[in-house]
Amino acid sequence: MFIDTHLHLVARDRITYPWLKDVAALDRDWTFQDYETTARRIGIEGVLHMEVDCAPTDIAAENTFVGELMAQPGSLMRGAISSARPESGDCEAFLDTLDLNIVKGIRRVLHVVPDDLSQGSLFRQNVRRIGKKGLPFDICVLQRQLPLARDLVDACPDTVFVLDHCGVPDIAGDGFADWAQSISALAKRPHVNAKISGITAYAKPDWTLETLRPYVEHIIESFGWDRVVWGSDSPVCTLNSSLDQWMAVTQALIAGASETERASLTHRNAQRIWSI
Repeated sequence: MFIDTHLHLVARDRITYPWLKDVAALDRDWTFQDYETTARRIGIEGVLHMEVDCAPTDIAAENTFVGELMAQPGSLMRGAISSARPESGDCEAFLDTLDLNIVKGIRRVLHVVPDDLSQGSLFRQNVRRIGKKGLPFDICVLQRQLPLARDLVDACPDTVFVLDHCGVPDIAGDGFADWAQSISALAKRPHVNAKISGITAYAKPDWTLETLRPYVEHIIESFGWDRVVWGSDSPVCTLNSSLDQWMAVTQALIAGASETERASLTHRNAQRIWSI
């Protein structure tokens, strides 16, 4: 059983995505029907929708969209990781509007904003409020920003964090050493988890299984099997692979793990962290 903790859907007829115009390969609709067809074939039995950095005015509409998908008979959809603006004075009121039957977590993409945004006192106060709501906070940063992530989690010791995409390692640029050092430091914080999701997107087009192995193995070694989860990052993963290929890579990389270890990564940790 796999729970995919990182699916992006694009529904341009009802939600606006300002950034999509700059990524031609992704600038189209990505439907849940198409995803489910592949997901059922490759062993995914549940999925969380990850916010797609839509226009701030459409955040509520995106969560409503996910709720509709959850309500479909036999749906694989288990909930939404909603966008939010912790830097805003309206964030506390926004959190109070959320339907926690739908919203299972929160994310604010940090690599598209100034580095100092996550270091502000209001931002951190609101991330602590997110934790008090019982919601995990996904951290989406570039490799060079991992020290900023460490500062944020240290300021919010009672909030559960999930580091997206293994911390976006610079695989194509062979940045392993610096990345590994930052990951080891971050993993010392017990309230931080790591998401092994779609890292083919950060490699060169001719990547192989062995290209990705050291990154995945270092994440597991650093965080342990009880603090890692799996995600597809579909459709972003399609920039350099396919959903099927990413699943095949994952299966190969964990082939030597015990049944308990595999279950922790593939679904049990996700069920615990997001109360699925």
